[in-house]
Amino acid sequence: MQSGVEQVKEIIEESIWENILEFFRITLLSFENGDSVIKITVGLVLLVIAVFFITSIVLRGTRMLLTRNMEGADKHKFISIFKFIKYLTYLIVVIITISSAGIDITILLTASAALFVGLGLALQDLFKDIIGGLYIIVDKTLLIDDIVEIEGRVGRVIEIKLRTARILTRDDKVMVVPNHKFITDIVFNYTQNHQSTREFVKVGVAYGSDTLKVKTILQECAMEQRGIVKKPDPFVLFEDFGDSALIFALHFFVTDSFVDPKIKSQLRFKIDEKFRLNNISIPFPQRDVHMFYPNNPNNPNKIKSADE
Repeated sequence: MQSGVEQVKEIIEESIWENILEFFRITLLSFENGDSVIKITVGLVLLVIAVFFITSIVLRGTRMLLTRNMEGADKHKFISIFKFIKYLTYLIVVIITISSAGIDITILLTASAALFVGLGLALQDLFKDIIGGLYIIVDKTLLIDDIVEIEGRVGRVIEIKLRTARILTRDDKVMVVPNHKFITDIVFNYTQNHQSTREFVKVGVAYGSDTLKVKTILQECAMEQRGIVKKPDPFVLFEDFGDSALIFALHFFVTDSFVDPKIKSQLRFKIDEKFRLNNISIPFPQRDVHMFYPNNPNNPNKIKSADE
């Protein structure tokens, strides 16, 4: 009786195992290349998914292990490079998995050569952005928190990805810039060498004003303004004798170029206030217009007629 039960049990287990194997052998896709036939089965797909899952866990653990002691800027840069390593690792794992399953990967690549050529032409901008991303990360052309000016817009770099960089503008809008822009276009990086940048505010005063007094007032305004670095000292340049005013430029240094329009605005308010207190006027453009009336008898330039 016991032996009969064990035989039935073995038959059931063999039947279940055969059904599972038969399910794994189901062909989803097949490619013919001469005498060879490449079959994509359910088992192969499940194997690739399982390997992807395990690889993802290993890569995530490796990234956390390597970045746990890194500072913010270095951590962001490493994560950006690690993304490229992750995609490359996935590709290698898939190739190894398919080859281990008994499929000749060279035949598969040969059969898909035309497809890859078409994809390469269609995705050339994508590859250009990826290469650009690797270049700016390795070359340190662009770093997180850098203040840059691109296409006339100034913003702070908040994220560098493999294909794009995200920049927060002064209007609190996020600008997504393809990475190839940073290697093909001219980009001003305000904070590449150091955090402080030199800015200036221009102002014109009326002819006859005390220029030394104007210089003193401008320097006082800069020293009193919050956000302006006191060392190096702000300085004033007498730039030009304008058509209607004497042109001065107040130069100063700020540590946050991202908010310098606000600092300049506050500085202009202060300059206007102190000029009013010291009776220094800011002129507006003026033009002298001379009117001539040829037929006016009192006009010395009157045009005489032929009878006269």
